[in-house]
Amino acid sequence: MSAVQTENLNVTAFDHMPSPDEIKARVPLTDRAAEVVVAGRRALTNILDRQDPRLFVVVGPCSIHDPVAGLDYAARLKALSDEVADVLLPVMRVYFEKPRTSTGWKGFINDPFMDDSFRIDVGMEKARRFLLDVCELGLPTATEALDPIAPQYYGDLVAWTAIGARTSESQTHREMASGLSTPVGFKNATDGDLDVAINAIISAAHPHSFLGINSQGQSAITRTRGNPYGHLVLRGGGGRPNYDTVSISLAEKALAKAGLPGNIVIDCSHANSWKQPDYQPLVMRDVMHQIREGNRSVVGLMIESHLVEGNQPIPADLSQLVYGCSVTDACVGWETTVAMIRDAAAVLREVSAARHHQTTAPVG
Repeated sequence: MSAVQTENLNVTAFDHMPSPDEIKARVPLTDRAAEVVVAGRRALTNILDRQDPRLFVVVGPCSIHDPVAGLDYAARLKALSDEVADVLLPVMRVYFEKPRTSTGWKGFINDPFMDDSFRIDVGMEKARRFLLDVCELGLPTATEALDPIAPQYYGDLVAWTAIGARTSESQTHREMASGLSTPVGFKNATDGDLDVAINAIISAAHPHSFLGINSQGQSAITRTRGNPYGHLVLRGGGGRPNYDTVSISLAEKALAKAGLPGNIVIDCSHANSWKQPDYQPLVMRDVMHQIREGNRSVVGLMIESHLVEGNQPIPADLSQLVYGCSVTDACVGWETTVAMIRDAAAVLREVSAARHHQTTAPVG
């Protein structure tokens, strides 16, 4: 054996991480939560299959950093969801992982105490508990799959998954998506390119074999059957939005050319709103106008929303954090969220008879 060390030269430690089974034993799936997850997934797949004329709306904080404020938000959203359930399916945005261009807070799982202690073991358990609490309220949840191992810890509590603009091109994430138990929305690339997301949808629909972990935390060859419910999320990019009628028409044609269903979700935030929360209602209003005028390809919307409008830096003294205000991207406030969703519901009630009549097979 060589005396020269050639591996782990830049690794300082390997700390113990509980297995998925261990975390699930501490925070077990309840019957109530399982019913909500299954019902949410079924509703989403029915929307994508055009068996349900409603639109789904993935709405919630850019990221979860305070579970108390997050559950406060969830309780309000559940009441609003019940009010609009005839035409909309609200799904709470519960994002724990934040991709970073360079540095910054990577999210609740990575650093739950927001103090650079990086207690991922604690963060994972807290994240699972939060998802369970939201499901217990009766709300289906949505998250972004960033770490390919994380879904083994909490995927049983998620109804819808996003693959972000920076990772739609990643083979690792396409393979992971092929095995997820949820419908998966692939975002167009940050430069606005659609091909990345369309190729991802095609790839994820096929079986794959790749290196992963099993529920005991052991390395395993993961073999998947393929996910038939991949769909396109338009989030803008390349210096311009792409929610307008021309952009959506081009996306419809690109999906049809690829032989894919014409299922499109519009992200009202990110490049579509120039990351300005005040523009999110304008984006949604424009899309609802297109639906009123007969658009059939838009099946869902995404809104970044919290209790308090805007965002805030993470202070050294965490007691100074503003309750219910995002620490990542700026969000619309709760009052604006209510108005956006109620206005959308009003439009959909106007056209619900026509949409129900057209509910047959997916466009494309």
